[in-house]
Amino acid sequence: MKNNLKYLIEGLVIILSVFLSFYFEDIRKGKEDFETKNELVEDLILSLEDDLNQIDDLINILQNSEKNIMEILNDIDSNHSNLSNIEAIKTLLQIEVGFSFFPKDGIFDQLISTGTFELIKNDELKRVLLEMFNHQKERNYATSNEIDLFNKGFRGVFLKKFRVRFNYNSFDGEFYGSRSLNNFKFNREFYLSDEFYGDISLAQNYANMYMRLLKDIQNSYETANSLSKEEIKKQD
Repeated sequence: MKNNLKYLIEGLVIILSVFLSFYFEDIRKGKEDFETKNELVEDLILSLEDDLNQIDDLINILQNSEKNIMEILNDIDSNHSNLSNIEAIKTLLQIEVGFSFFPKDGIFDQLISTGTFELIKNDELKRVLLEMFNHQKERNYATSNEIDLFNKGFRGVFLKKFRVRFNYNSFDGEFYGSRSLNNFKFNREFYLSDEFYGDISLAQNYANMYMRLLKDIQNSYETANSLSKEEIKKQD
């Protein structure tokens, strides 16, 4: 009986030790995952703020482009009496509807791949992040691709029809550098044509469409940024 009791106690001690080791390992792992989650959320905040700056720059470019498009359309409506030839060409060179938003989704991918996304306490933050990096991301790429194809054709026709030559400074500008006019040959007939008018009107439509999409994305990013900061504060 004494031996049996001794073996029973020893067995219980071993079993208890095993359970305690698992318990403390779970606590250690949970704490480690929690710290990883917080670090990734902090990195996410920086990434979101970088993307918000990019969105602001793109919206400013599109707003300026829309303003220049209206100047061209008004000039064509007035039979090219508002702008001189060189003013018209310089205004056309400032129209840009082909710049796209490229989100920094690396931190979000890390949250998903490491399993720490599920440790986020705020369900609204998780919902917004999933919306941003899934549905809105796909919408952005689809719309950007359509606009890029249009812009490529539009820019090519403009350069050919007006024989535009420009200097390019790759170190200026927010994204891809800047252009300055070198010389050109103004094509008045094409400038006043229905074809060119239609192209300019379509450029205006794309500028407005992409600005609306960027505004929706911007709202989501601002919400995610605010909720991410709340997530960190609650854990401090």
